[in-house]
Amino acid sequence: MATPRSKAGTKGVPRHLRRRQMLEAATQEFAHRGFAAASLAVVAERVGVTKTLLHQYFGTKEDLYVACLTPIGDELLDTMRTTIGEAGATPGTPLRVLRALFTALEGRREAWFVLYDRTLPPGGEAARAAGAYWAAVDALAADGTAELLRASGSTDPLDADALRHVWTDLVGTLVRWWVKHPEETPEAMTRRCTRLFAVAAALAAAPTT
Repeated sequence: MATPRSKAGTKGVPRHLRRRQMLEAATQEFAHRGFAAASLAVVAERVGVTKTLLHQYFGTKEDLYVACLTPIGDELLDTMRTTIGEAGATPGTPLRVLRALFTALEGRREAWFVLYDRTLPPGGEAARAAGAYWAAVDALAADGTAELLRASGSTDPLDADALRHVWTDLVGTLVRWWVKHPEETPEAMTRRCTRLFAVAAALAAAPTT
């Protein structure tokens, strides 16, 4: 079924409302198709405006992507910093962070794919903006995993580096799975992760012989 054409582009719509509608439509387009395949014409059609007007509001395609990315990146990064800052890195931190991310993304789960868009053209403003968020998230993960390892008695920097990669890949995998299962609420997903972590801990503690 075709997406109904919005009336947002009709005369008399307040500028701030039209801008918000453009950003919402663009966020969906970037999330579902990726930057490389995203169409500004489709975004304009969804909002009910011309492509020319879309350019007048946001400039280039990269400018529009950055406008969509910034509120998403800022909120998710702030969510992680706040959650970790509540008690520092403890054994319960991974689940607290996941629960906070699921809650922040509920109602707009596709926003994750805007933040982690692997189709961005290298060297451009879009890639630089996304890369800054990726680096900030990786830094939080590196600090947290290193702190957890120190608490367990490990000071091996390679342990910390390996665990950081495991953690960041795990978060991305869990979010992508969650997006494919819209029936899973943030609370249900947190409980599922709790069960999965318990199984992983049991396997790690099992004898190897």
